Amino acid sequence: MSNKPPAFVGSVPEKYERYLGSYLFEPYAKDLVRRIRRADIRTVLEIACGTGRVTSHLRKTLLPDAHLTATDLNADMIAIAREVVPAKDIEWAVADALELPFEDGRFDLVVCQFGLMFVPDKDRALSEVYRVLKPGGQVLLNTWDKLENNPAFFLADQIVSGYFPEEPPLFFHVPFSLHDEKELALLFERAGFKNCRISLVKMMGRNDSAMDTATGMMEGTPIYSTINERDPELLPVIKKELERQLGERFGKAPIVSAMQAWVVEGEK
Repeated sequence: MSNKPPAFVGSVPEKYERYLGSYLFEPYAKDLVRRIRRADIRTVLEIACGTGRVTSHLRKTLLPDAHLTATDLNADMIAIAREVVPAKDIEWAVADALELPFEDGRFDLVVCQFGLMFVPDKDRALSEVYRVLKPGGQVLLNTWDKLENNPAFFLADQIVSGYFPEEPPLFFHVPFSLHDEKELALLFERAGFKNCRISLVKMMGRNDSAMDTATGMMEGTPIYSTINERDPELLPVIKKELERQLGERFGKAPIVSAMQAWVVEGEK
């Protein structure tokens, strides 16, 4: 598996938001923001803000004069986030989680939803989070549980792999690669965080239709470019088969499927 983070560029971010945003990311965004433990927070950093699902809830929850900085490695994702969250009092920035462009001890809170899995050096990324947090500051982070425990994406991976048996695309394994509770605990311990709590959060994801879900999975993730590079004629074929099987297993309209993720809460 490549150490280079997968790129969410071109048409992918718009499809990602339109077809997967409310289904996958909205429920966990609400859960994450509910875990903010202080009401007097003044400075907040969001890493891997994606299309702004967490950003939106942060802006609604924080005090009006709190400064919110939302970053992502992909400028195309931030472009969609600006449309989703039109609030003017947000500082948007393209930033690498391995080299955060902020001074030591700047933030009261750092939040990262479903981003750490994509970072090639997780120890370094968490050390950067620790560095930019104020003493006593809080970190909130979530990461998907294993692929098999998120059955809609497990099905998508099986279907895609079936069309490329000799060299299956690996993208669907990346978001679900950081699923070991002990590994998460060690990562946060090595970074220096204390009073860490790790929780497994199970939810039911709901989307308008199996067709929308298949579109999001195949055109709203980097698997889109992978398949197009190998055989673009297969993309609509795989998408149609995925839509059919998703509909059979989880419903055609709406689709309802189980999902689960780990949530980590800690402090400096």
